[in-house]
Amino acid sequence: MNAVNADAQPKPVKSTSLIQRVSFYADLLLAAFLLGFVPMWLKSRQYSRSLSEAERQLSLARIHNALISAVIEVWQSNYEPARQAASDFFTLLRAETDRGNNAAFSPAQREGVQLLFIQRDEIITLLAQSDSAAVGRLADTYGLYRNIMNS
Repeated sequence: MNAVNADAQPKPVKSTSLIQRVSFYADLLLAAFLLGFVPMWLKSRQYSRSLSEAERQLSLARIHNALISAVIEVWQSNYEPARQAASDFFTLLRAETDRGNNAAFSPAQREGVQLLFIQRDEIITLLAQSDSAAVGRLADTYGLYRNIMNS
């Protein structure tokens, strides 16, 4: 036997404990999860913003369509359907403005549509009475609404 080999003590092999190995694999698993989660979370936020914008546009379209329906019906002297459509318009408009800062309207538009509510009872009454003056009032309301929305 060789003198050099006889004096050399074998070095102890480092043994990692079971807890350290489990901790390492758990950390590795967490890192892999986060690498998959973060892109999905970012995509989810993007889709959420897109959905919110689509809902905003849908709300505005419903309000606009209700007013247009009322105007078309009253021009055709269909006063009861016009009254129902006008009532729907004011109901949708009120519901949207009541949403406050979450409304589809800007603050300036929210202030502007408050002027439309002043005419609500008069327009509904004219339509309920089948009064031809409702044609002009609804046409004015439509013009005012367009101006508010385009500002």
